[in-house]
Amino acid sequence: MQQAAAPKVSFVSLGCPKALVDSERIITRLRAEGYELARKHDGADLVIVNTCGFLDSAKQESLGAIGDAMAENGKVIVTGCMGAEPEQIEAAYPGVLSISGPQQYESVLAAVHRALPPVHNPHLDLVPPQGIKLTPRHYAYLKISEGCNNRCSFCIIPKLRGDLVSRPAGDVLREAEKLVSAGVKELLVISQDTSAYGVDLKYADSPWKDRQVRAKFFDLAKELGELGAWVRLQYVYPYPHVDEVIGLMTEGKVLPYLDIPFQHASPEVLKAMKRPAAQDKTLTRIKNWREQCPDLTLRSTFIVGFPGETDSDFAYLLDWLEEAEIDRAGCFKYEPVAGASSNALPNAVPEEIKQERWNALMARQQKISARRLKRKVGTRQQIIIDEVGPTVAKGRSKADAPQIDGAVYLSSRRPLKVGEIVTAKIERSDEYDLHGSVAGF
Repeated sequence: MQQAAAPKVSFVSLGCPKALVDSERIITRLRAEGYELARKHDGADLVIVNTCGFLDSAKQESLGAIGDAMAENGKVIVTGCMGAEPEQIEAAYPGVLSISGPQQYESVLAAVHRALPPVHNPHLDLVPPQGIKLTPRHYAYLKISEGCNNRCSFCIIPKLRGDLVSRPAGDVLREAEKLVSAGVKELLVISQDTSAYGVDLKYADSPWKDRQVRAKFFDLAKELGELGAWVRLQYVYPYPHVDEVIGLMTEGKVLPYLDIPFQHASPEVLKAMKRPAAQDKTLTRIKNWREQCPDLTLRSTFIVGFPGETDSDFAYLLDWLEEAEIDRAGCFKYEPVAGASSNALPNAVPEEIKQERWNALMARQQKISARRLKRKVGTRQQIIIDEVGPTVAKGRSKADAPQIDGAVYLSSRRPLKVGEIVTAKIERSDEYDLHGSVAGF
């Protein structure tokens, strides 16, 4: 008897790493049921588009991706953040098969089953125990919670993804252990608000191996640090208890890296943004962190042109940036988002002033970054290899998160492999990247 061909699904994943984790979960379930992934929409049996709905520009990108899928295939299932408010999608593409919001895996799978029933085949229904990863094999995102309890005035994430829902510590650690045993060398810990982890669970214990582990930022980071992989903490709000984790960095348990979305420094602007955590003592805390852990790298994001931001607010931000010596910074020009309370704020900043401020901040940050990187020339750094070329390999130091930070370009006397960690001598630096040669394996 001839076996029916496995149904083919083409997949588009847009937006942040949190959305990527959602995509991985859906794909893992589909592969477990015998579906195959197609590289192109044309020829696939249907297309799933995981959308981003955070900014208007992201919505346009999502609508464009849906349009491409409709044109090239015609059978399209839409999920993700933009799906939480489906009217715009329905108006533009009334022919889509199904629209669901973020984390609604069951709805997506039910829609796939309706449009394209699975073919059961014991030889095809096999999936690696760690699931299907959309990242390269040597690093993986580890999502520890969904949603957010903050109500920042520029953000609609809680409307799209709901309030904070943390995963029990034991569940997170079991997933992390599976990933590491499957060859993952770096775990990128993510959520909307990583340092608020566990507050909704009242930091409840859960079983892990021979002990109980609290669902608390410090406890989870400490346990992850025992698994033998690099552990990188991202999207960390600077609540007071973040200070405790610096000790784990000095012990080498987690990477000396904090991704803290400060967004601004001016007290007036932060108040208008309704940002959590007291910012007034932040510079003192950064100084203390760096005294305790001199290798600490700080990455952040900032918004310029927020309604009511004055010239003096912006000058304050530039001075703060200089004093904090932020290693890596992303900057966004404020963009009104449908449904955000900041839309009602007075004193909108004209587009040309937003652009001037963005240019000024990026120019200042480039100088700070270049100065910070120059200090690394002559040092030895551990580098994880992401890409190999005929003469030069591209990797990242402990100070660099994939796809958002800089890179380290290395020459080597022997061929390098993707995912290996080598010791390199840093020979020169530029504004964002380091260059060197392999000095040990």
